[in-house]
Amino acid sequence: MDAWIDTYHAVRSLTRGGTYVFLTDSAVGLREEDNLRHLVTNVGPGVAQSGVVPFLTCKHPLDFCLAYADRAHHHGFDALVVLGGDKSVGPPRCVQHAWQLREEIRRRVPALALGGWANPHGDAVTQVAHLLEEHSTAEFYLTQIVSHHSRDAVARFVEEGDRRQLALPGMFGVFYYRSANAKTLAALSSFLPVPVQELTKEFAEGASALDVCARSLRALADAGARHFYISNLPLGRAAITLRQILERAELTANPVKAGD
Repeated sequence: MDAWIDTYHAVRSLTRGGTYVFLTDSAVGLREEDNLRHLVTNVGPGVAQSGVVPFLTCKHPLDFCLAYADRAHHHGFDALVVLGGDKSVGPPRCVQHAWQLREEIRRRVPALALGGWANPHGDAVTQVAHLLEEHSTAEFYLTQIVSHHSRDAVARFVEEGDRRQLALPGMFGVFYYRSANAKTLAALSSFLPVPVQELTKEFAEGASALDVCARSLRALADAGARHFYISNLPLGRAAITLRQILERAELTANPVKAGD
């Protein structure tokens, strides 16, 4: 409950400043919470229209997923990110692939913009091809977490997208590593690619969490990435921390517009 209360405050402070918030259920697939119900009940009117984009995974019954999309549209949300969900834990997916759920939602709620997923750590040709498939059914996509230590992989992904004339706007994921705590990094490695040795070295040399995150943004922007989302900002200081990161990276927080 305390975490959700802090989340409400962070959502309000970020959206007031024009920053989009992508909100997961924070359950890592084990016991997914109804994040949409929490938002509608507790954040207050007008916030959804300001730019909150909830995540929906396929790890619910199909009827629930379709009703979720209905509720999102009814309450004024403009977009959803629709992902498959971790197959190794929790209940099974209602469909095998996320694009199948996006197709069902598109037929039912055509006004919702739908977000997909890509992994720059994988083969660039294959990942871009997935996004270009007609049945991808997405207006934008988010990526797996990357960093300045995976700059070359991101550059290959961006170059392949340019070569294939990929028009979908993509937001590259960056993680706000707060320290090089070995236990924390090991736990995170179960869910996302973590450059443990490189991060340990950076923090040992005196880099701060702000420095490390800003380096990732700057290096990935130099590699051709244009838009980012940042995970794991401290909830009580989310807006302030974001501003400090952007200042160090010499970037600005601009919303993504249709066609951008």
